[in-house]
Amino acid sequence: MKLENFVKEYVAQVPPSGIRKYFDLINEMKDAISLGIGEPDFVTPWNIREAGIYSLEKGHTHYSSNAGYTELRKEISEYLKRKYKLEYSPDNQIIVTVGGSEGIDIALRALVGHGDEVIIPEPSFVAYKGCTAFTGATAKTIELRAEDEFKLTPKLLEEAITPKTKVVIIPFPNNPTGAIMTREELSEIVQVLKDKDIIVISDEIYSELTYEKKHVSIASFPEMKDKTIVINGFSKAFAMTGWRLGYVCAHPVLIDVMKKIHQYAIMCAPTTSQFAAIEALRNSDEDVNEMVNEYNRRRRILVNGFRKMGLECFEPLGAFYVFPCIKSTNMTSEEFCEELLVDQKVLVIPGNAFGECGEGFVRACYASSTESIIEAVKRIETFIQKKVKKLA
Repeated sequence: MKLENFVKEYVAQVPPSGIRKYFDLINEMKDAISLGIGEPDFVTPWNIREAGIYSLEKGHTHYSSNAGYTELRKEISEYLKRKYKLEYSPDNQIIVTVGGSEGIDIALRALVGHGDEVIIPEPSFVAYKGCTAFTGATAKTIELRAEDEFKLTPKLLEEAITPKTKVVIIPFPNNPTGAIMTREELSEIVQVLKDKDIIVISDEIYSELTYEKKHVSIASFPEMKDKTIVINGFSKAFAMTGWRLGYVCAHPVLIDVMKKIHQYAIMCAPTTSQFAAIEALRNSDEDVNEMVNEYNRRRRILVNGFRKMGLECFEPLGAFYVFPCIKSTNMTSEEFCEELLVDQKVLVIPGNAFGECGEGFVRACYASSTESIIEAVKRIETFIQKKVKKLA
């Protein structure tokens, strides 16, 4: 019996994450600095951890309702209204999920299958393509451009839409570029989509991490509310990556279908994490603001560092990533990252891991300590100078 014959072809054809191998390499190196992993270096604030611990001490170790504890859904509803002017009923418009990634997965599984197309602007989070492939649908990518600051333009979107288009993913603030979309820019996207039978999946996991301009959700436009699925979570803003908790907000018709998938596949999100999340939403605004201010300081160090060493780097206004162009080095993205890791023990991620249009760029994450970022900039500059001398 040949086991390979039992594996669905469209699943087998999905390549492994282009990021994973670099993490494996750096784990074997001493004194290496990682600007690779998209995870806050902050420990989850103490009051949030304490709430999780207390829930265990009280014996809250059983299943919650499938959609998540009512108390948490109420807090999510209040939070979204307070922060982004989004109104979702805790009764039938919110599901608590195992991270934002589960939200993306169940949204796509509920909406698309063979013969359908999902529009994915790239560079973007690697899971979008994988989750689309696992449904049997086709990912249709839009190549975002540095000259547009990696924003989605109405022209690019209009050109990508076909009669097969069922879903458009709006991935802002963006991983890996740090790009955001302003209300004015989103309004142009709304004009393209408002009269079309297309659902939007808006991944807003980095909504708290914006600099200079506040995050705006496409779901805040009245004509888009019912046809938008908002994905968010606790990993990035509250430094809760290991707690694995996210949420999905949508029209009750869409929530009912997604909840059905969630029921059979997951049952419910971790209950300890849910109790911690209630505390996070109620009492952690100050902690989040402190982390955002620190990220902003690190952002300036990293952007200025890349520009000083002669690499073009547009201004990222969201998330915690910088996406400098390394074309001037005459190396591919993978060559640059591999040689930098070997030569200077600094990890950054090749841009093409987030889509082919990311070739010629690398992603550097500033969710590391300031000391590590300053040292990494020195090492990268040494690496660049050595390469320039070789080219000369």
